[in-house]
Amino acid sequence: MNNDAEMNTADRALRRVVLTVAFLNLAYFGIEFAVALRIGSVSLFADSVDFLEDASVNLLILAALAWTTRSRARVGMALAAILLVPAIATLWTAWEKFNVPVAPNAVPLVLTGLGALAVNLSCAFMLARYRHHSGSLTKAAFLSARNDALANLAIIAAGLVTASVWRSAWPDLIVGLGIAVMNADAAREVWQAARNEHRAAT
Repeated sequence: MNNDAEMNTADRALRRVVLTVAFLNLAYFGIEFAVALRIGSVSLFADSVDFLEDASVNLLILAALAWTTRSRARVGMALAAILLVPAIATLWTAWEKFNVPVAPNAVPLVLTGLGALAVNLSCAFMLARYRHHSGSLTKAAFLSARNDALANLAIIAAGLVTASVWRSAWPDLIVGLGIAVMNADAAREVWQAARNEHRAAT
């Protein structure tokens, strides 16, 4: 009985965390997407799409927490596919940037990257203790927040390089493509975890 009570308490706490993370991601998506369009930044565009994807993932996790292990594993496989969306969107944006290689404004690039870093570090910290809870679902949320924080450091570096060393579109493009690779790798990890869960359940 005590174990059941502890499990219910952990589930309630996880639901609160996931809902908070979803809200933070959705809110910063709007900010980062607007700045990305204004200054023509591939890396910010990639990261903003990632914020929207993270909000969707966490809302889906919130709905799926009460499902069976097999159902959660299937959702985990679907989330792996969702994680590829930002990578594809980034490749498309990067292709357009190749045709018009104008460097983005470095100051808003750095400031927006710093804001995104603060949001993602907060989310990763909140999710870290639950990353092994409910299998691949919470693993997907934690990996997204962790990878996004690393991507934000790269965005900030790209802005600093653009401002002080190399006034070019290339630093921003390189970071944007790097974010796409990170998202693809996270999708692979989540797919493997979900597949293992599905095998264990069957």
